[in-house]
Amino acid sequence: MPADPIAAAGGVPWRRDDGVVRLAVVHRPRYDDWSFPKGKLRPGELPLLAAVREVTEETGLELVIGRRLPRTSYQSDGGQKTVDYWSMRATGEFVANDETDGMEWLTPEEAVKTLSYADDQALVADLLAVAVAPVRVLLVRHGRAGDSESWSGPDVDRPLDERGVAEAATLADVLPAFGPDRVVSADPLRCRQTLQPLAERLGLLVGPASEFGEDDYLDDPAAARNALAKLLGADSVAAVGSQGGVIPDLLEWLLTSGQPVTGVSPQRRADGPPARKGSVWALTAHDGKVVSADYYGSLLP
Repeated sequence: MPADPIAAAGGVPWRRDDGVVRLAVVHRPRYDDWSFPKGKLRPGELPLLAAVREVTEETGLELVIGRRLPRTSYQSDGGQKTVDYWSMRATGEFVANDETDGMEWLTPEEAVKTLSYADDQALVADLLAVAVAPVRVLLVRHGRAGDSESWSGPDVDRPLDERGVAEAATLADVLPAFGPDRVVSADPLRCRQTLQPLAERLGLLVGPASEFGEDDYLDDPAAARNALAKLLGADSVAAVGSQGGVIPDLLEWLLTSGQPVTGVSPQRRADGPPARKGSVWALTAHDGKVVSADYYGSLLP
């Protein structure tokens, strides 16, 4: 029986110099090659967080996670390896380490010529398939909140249950990697509770955004669409707490131009955008327009 593939994660760090996109390519003395930074997951580690850790360790750069790039698979000395990659906006300077002894900021054309492996070269084309831009909105459905039929109080006051609290804690661990600097939520308590740990982690308050609640959306969907459009065009990253009766419809409204979507099978996407409890849609935008959308259905281990 074949062994399970070795799970790894990495990133394509990028920055703009006078409007020109440049990519960080590292040199590994052990192999005498040039590649994008990557490394193996630790037990129980989420690939997204492993990607940030590995790229930080191999470059010393400060990173903000962007859109998800295609997974690669190849045969390594230890067996079959699969690597999940993300686009990463980067700042800072290279710091030499045990894995890498050099780094170059190259234009995409220079990177393709320098990279030692075809899989890495293909990642450059994947990165450039849409505008190179940051995630602007994290659209979050509230965590699990028990059974509405067994709740005797007003539905707006229904709190997270034990699993929902765990989902909120995990979001607080993971979403800072996207660099959010604003947290807003629909009115229901479960929406606000889902993002409260994140806000506390970031030293922010959860601001009101009632237009992203189901009742308000039913009355005036244009209000939520206008608010979302404004967030997508801002020079910031917003985490937005919403509900299952809102998120799929907003995404149907947004994703009308064949933008790349990850985390959802083609068949599932044909049935409409999913939005399970505790899930996140990371929306990458350029000039206020969504250029890609990544779905994270569950971040719990």
